[in-house]
Formats: sequence, structure tokens, C-alpha cells
Amino acid sequence: MDYAEGLFLGKLWSDTDFENRRHVELFLLYGVLTSLFMVYMFWTGSALLGVGAFGTISAVMLILLSICNPLICFRYYRMPLWGKIIVLLAKVFKAYLVMSLTVSLVIPRITVKSDGLKDYLVDFLNQTLENYTGKFSGSSSFSTVMGVLAGGIHVVFAVVLVIAALLVIPGLVVLIYKSVQYLYDLIVDRLILRKFFKYK
Repeated sequence: MDYAEGLFLGKLWSDTDFENRRHVELFLLYGVLTSLFMVYMFWTGSALLGVGAFGTISAVMLILLSICNPLICFRYYRMPLWGKIIVLLAKVFKAYLVMSLTVSLVIPRITVKSDGLKDYLVDFLNQTLENYTGKFSGSSSFSTVMGVLAGGIHVVFAVVLVIAALLVIPGLVVLIYKSVQYLYDLIVDRLILRKFFKYK
């Protein structure tokens, strides 16, 4: 329960030390999970469990949950168990909306279509190897080997870069959102809640 509270309530509203510890594995796990939804939507064109189908209704719900976040969190530890469960479910749903938003932002920016991916990769590989073998052109076979080797390194680096982007971008979107949410919560807490409600 403490882990879920620290994860979903955040630093301002949680009394756990979750935010004071690094969670690199959680960051990467979230990136992997979001990337799986992206890959599914890329190949099928449909949103698995609705992740990626972020429309007007989803945007309105995310905005409302973000605005109401201080109000549903500041008395969390005085709530009965059923109230805490409702708050945590609302936070889980908000995390789901943020993931859906992330997928909906990334997928339209991928210019390659799934049915043309194989041809794109073959063309990229051939063009890269041709460019590097051209740079290392010479009469000896050593120059050809160096060109192929350099081209291969370039291809591997490009693949690693794409994988890293798929893992990091979702986490960055969450960090940006959480930072904005924290700033908003802090302002509401200092200017309104602490003046009219004695909860700390």
C-alpha cells in the first residue's frame, strides 16, 4: 500500500519516502510497457485497451483530474479505506490517460508505415553501407572491409538510438507532466488549502 501511495500520490501528498529514492527500473519498465502499446498500434493501426486513442473526452478527463488532484489528495490519510481505494483508482486512471497521450503523440510522427517497414530498412541498410564503402574506396580489400565495418557500426548505433528513444521518451513525458502537476498542487496547497483547511 505504501508503494502504491508513493507512486501515485506523489511527493507533496504522500508521507512515504518513495520520491526520495531512485527508481530507474520503474522508469525503464514504464518505457517498455508504453513502447509495447506503440508497437501494437503501429502494426495494427488500432489502440490496444484504448491506449493511444486519446481524443477530446480523454483530454477533458485528464485536465479535470489534474485540476482536482489537490482536492482529492490532501485529505487522503484521513479517508476510510474505501475512500483511499477510490483515490488510488483515480490516480491509476490518470496514469493510463498520460500513457495514452504519450502514444497518441508519438505514433503520428512516425513517417514509415508498417507495410513499408521492410523496404525502408533494406534501403537504409544498403544506402548506409554504400555511403561508407564509398568513403573508404580504394584498391585494397582492407578499404572495403573498413567501409562495411563502419557502415555496420552506424546501423547498430541507429538501432540502439531508436530503442533508447522508445524507452526514454515515455518516461520523459511522465516526468514533465508530474513536474507541472507538482507545481500546480504546490500553488493550490500554499494559497488555498492551508489557509482554509487544517490538515497538516
